[in-house]
Amino acid sequence: MSPPVPIDPLEALRALRADCRSAVLATTGEDGAPEASYAPFADDGARAGAMLVLVSGLARHTAHLVRSGRASAMLIEDESSAAQIFGRRRAAFACRVEVIARDTDGWVAGVAALEARHGSVVTMLRDLKDFQLLRLVPESGTLVLGFGRAWRLSGPGCATLEPLQR
Repeated sequence: MSPPVPIDPLEALRALRADCRSAVLATTGEDGAPEASYAPFADDGARAGAMLVLVSGLARHTAHLVRSGRASAMLIEDESSAAQIFGRRRAAFACRVEVIARDTDGWVAGVAALEARHGSVVTMLRDLKDFQLLRLVPESGTLVLGFGRAWRLSGPGCATLEPLQR
């Protein structure tokens, strides 16, 4: 197997954010039990690195997100395109969750970003009263681009990278 082609990690992170249309979410219930789920996302043009999600109030993960104000969000390379299943490219973020109120400029801009990325289904969902718009603001994270190629993410938008050593 040939060595991996060098990749600028910030460019790889941008590409991962562009290629992934949904984020895997890890939340916790009131009893502390973990739950995995997912939500389609769009980049928040108003806050570097933040992701916008439109989620149903009927979903348990929505209650977890709103109650705790915390989540882990992971973007991960599709299995079908990964060169090695054990070394899939991925970024995981520890996020602060912010609720964006309906009928605000933030709501209008956020829903428009989601519509631009995911199409007319968002037009239907935005009118359902149980749907909430949330902003996931990454505070720290990790970026993995394969075996032995990992970085700690920090700073505004998690755009500061520090190589992780073995």
